[in-house]
Amino acid sequence: MKKLLVCSFLLGCCSLNVFAEDYHIGVVSGTVSQSEDSLRGAEAVAAKYGSAANGGKVVHITYPDNFMQEMETTISQITALADDPKMKAIIMTEAIPGTVEAYRRVKDKRPDIILLANTAHEDPEMIADVTDLALYPDSIARGYLIVKAAKEMGAKNFVHISFPRHLSYEMLSRRRNVMKEAAKDLGMGFYEVSAPDPVSDVGVAGAQQYILEQVPNWLKQYGKDTAFFCTNDAHTEPLLKRVAEEGGYFVEADLPSPTMGYPGALGIKFTNDERGNWPKILKKVEDVVVKKGASGRMGTWAYSYNFACALAMADHAVNVIDGKTDILDFDAVMETLKANTPGAGWNGSYLVDSDGIERENYILIYQDTYVFGKGYMGMTQLEVPEKYFDVK
Repeated sequence: MKKLLVCSFLLGCCSLNVFAEDYHIGVVSGTVSQSEDSLRGAEAVAAKYGSAANGGKVVHITYPDNFMQEMETTISQITALADDPKMKAIIMTEAIPGTVEAYRRVKDKRPDIILLANTAHEDPEMIADVTDLALYPDSIARGYLIVKAAKEMGAKNFVHISFPRHLSYEMLSRRRNVMKEAAKDLGMGFYEVSAPDPVSDVGVAGAQQYILEQVPNWLKQYGKDTAFFCTNDAHTEPLLKRVAEEGGYFVEADLPSPTMGYPGALGIKFTNDERGNWPKILKKVEDVVVKKGASGRMGTWAYSYNFACALAMADHAVNVIDGKTDILDFDAVMETLKANTPGAGWNGSYLVDSDGIERENYILIYQDTYVFGKGYMGMTQLEVPEKYFDVK
């Protein structure tokens, strides 16, 4: 069984117990068009600790929308943060491709800077080799728990929607394999379907149109008691729209959030005082879901994963720099997550690499599933059978 662990081991390459008041933290995020929750999380960090331009701690930069084609620009942007003599930590709110090389360059220039990475797109072991702390949604545990939740919600079949680029990512591929195994063990049908990659020639619009057209066909083929999961954010909105209208189940998104797909799918708009207020956002989305007759069929995490992790990583970095905790104190990391998500449960474990070694600086985490019209499902309290952590 994977349990919460405590670790106070320090990375030898960094002098982390540095007491300093006048220092900077670099926060790197996507733009509103690429990753709104990451951007809003970075903005919340800047609001909490102040912008360095105005005497505060935070230097916030955004990477290019077309980051795959502009990787060298991204790498240069991140590396340039190390030129700031006051820089003590750098946080990638979503560690897109290029993070590994950028962090290597930062370590070469400034080994004293603490490097933190969330939701890394690159190989987990490569990220673990260059970061002081990495957080990632626990794809392995969630592979079981999402299917388990789907069954508890009433689903008899499970459809996994993805494309080759995403399935080339180790963690996404392993999660798919765990889902398949879990569905078999739970007596559910498991089906894989392919959808266009939004970064291919069809673009986001073409990929979304495909989902809109296909979900009714899939429901006819597999039945209304089918749960759907997609690996891509752009696919999420049209999938939610059709599930709300046509039937089926949706447990949670790849990176769950009440704002992931739901506003666009259901025509929900938020006022300025609601933005960043996750209990208000959750209530507003829930009211619309219930009104549309989808109560008990659609879920999420009550707090945005990327938003919460941006704040939690910033809080943890500040605590480490101020000498209040160690970078690898597992309990301290979990406490910062809980402090930024009142009412939501969290669980997690260390990454076990291909050699069977626990990487104590790479933590796999997950939040409890919230089903609209029903509430929290208590998934963080369930024991994930050990066998699923061995599925490759």
